[in-house]
Amino acid sequence: MDTSESSSAPEADTPEADTPEADAEGKVDTETKADTEGKANAGGAADSESAPDPRGEARRGWRGWAMDTRPLRRPAYRRLWSSTIVTAVGSQLTAVAVPKQIYDLTGSSAWVGYASLAGLLPMVVFALWGGAVADTMDRRRLLLITNTGIAVTSVLFWVQAAAGLDSVGVLMVLLAAQQAFFGLNAPARTASIARLVPAGELAAANALGSTVMQTGLVAGPLLAGALIPVIGLPELYLLDALALCVTLWAVARLPALPPLDGAAARRAGLREILAGFRYIARHKVLLLSFLADVVAMVLGMPRALFPQLATETYAPYGEGLALGLLFAAIPIGAVLGGLFSGTFSRARRHGWMVIGAVVAWGAAIAGFGLSDSLWLAVVFLAAAGVADMVSMVFRGAILLSAATDEMRGRMQGVFTVVVAGGPRLADVLHGTAGAAFGPRAAVAGGGLLVVAVMLGLAAAVPALRRYRI
Repeated sequence: MDTSESSSAPEADTPEADTPEADAEGKVDTETKADTEGKANAGGAADSESAPDPRGEARRGWRGWAMDTRPLRRPAYRRLWSSTIVTAVGSQLTAVAVPKQIYDLTGSSAWVGYASLAGLLPMVVFALWGGAVADTMDRRRLLLITNTGIAVTSVLFWVQAAAGLDSVGVLMVLLAAQQAFFGLNAPARTASIARLVPAGELAAANALGSTVMQTGLVAGPLLAGALIPVIGLPELYLLDALALCVTLWAVARLPALPPLDGAAARRAGLREILAGFRYIARHKVLLLSFLADVVAMVLGMPRALFPQLATETYAPYGEGLALGLLFAAIPIGAVLGGLFSGTFSRARRHGWMVIGAVVAWGAAIAGFGLSDSLWLAVVFLAAAGVADMVSMVFRGAILLSAATDEMRGRMQGVFTVVVAGGPRLADVLHGTAGAAFGPRAAVAGGGLLVVAVMLGLAAAVPALRRYRI
């Protein structure tokens, strides 16, 4: 989720270095960050309700484990989060409808894969550029423009389907355009969170947003499957467009979110994009947070092997049942992790939380690869989903708290590329390894590699394990 404000929020907590060596390892300069955050909040944040909640540290009993909802007390964050409940499901309607329509037209899964690639390239390019744009213009204005573009493409999807154009080329052009708008939109949305809530609530805000998105990954495809026989495929696109109107309403009600420190004078070009990569290279805690996700997803995301495992290893349980459970288990685990994320707000060693979550993900994936029982496999995948939620929350919190406001858009642009590209690279790697060594050996080996590589990175570069807020 993303939004921002420019009213007036209290000064948020700032990360502190445990030791002088932390800065030597690439820790973000906390004085610079504190100064920037102070300007960010002075320039505008939520409202009088933005004051840190002194009771946040004293949650007891079951409330200490349940999801921390303090960020929902911030009216702007609450509005945008509420709209995301609708759009998280709506976006999945289109995500199901496009490959379904392409397969109906061509009868070929290869064309479905080509369409995925057609959407990936513009998303990568525009996410990197969109991160630079988000650092140089009013983020609220950028959100309005890009959400309007996404909504228009959803309407055009509906028009082509309702008119019976039956053109794969039109579908791929529309998909590329929609993913380009998404690439421009995502960095601005996520970068805005740090100006909506205090630093002490960043983990809770990320948990709330991630839980909604993971719920959409479960509920959206199920709803699409139920609606297609009833209302038809074209209307799925229309429902997504209507859901996006809710997001436009929420963004329109936000105050302006102009750049800080005169950043608007810069042009969002190649120089600004490269400056973002240099910033990452200089600050090892940011670099390690990206590498942690690359390690977990590229080496440990086995979804490309789910069909083969459902057909061979878990065939006695029923191929359809097995395939559905394998694909649903990780998002279901992530949702459960979000619902019991109350402890996230009390964690201060965000670096260790990321390291532990990635190691737990790898161990759970290895356990899944070694499982003969479908039900045990689902348990391991659900456990991996919980670990993935923890990793997402704290990696997101680190990117928002450890980077200055003028760099947050570019950090989120890179983050969008990593999150979208990692699983696609994993599909290629696991598909190749599965053909060479067998699916279970490929899955288990990938999980063990995740554990080994993550522990090696944590030992070699102390910046991440020393990072705390």
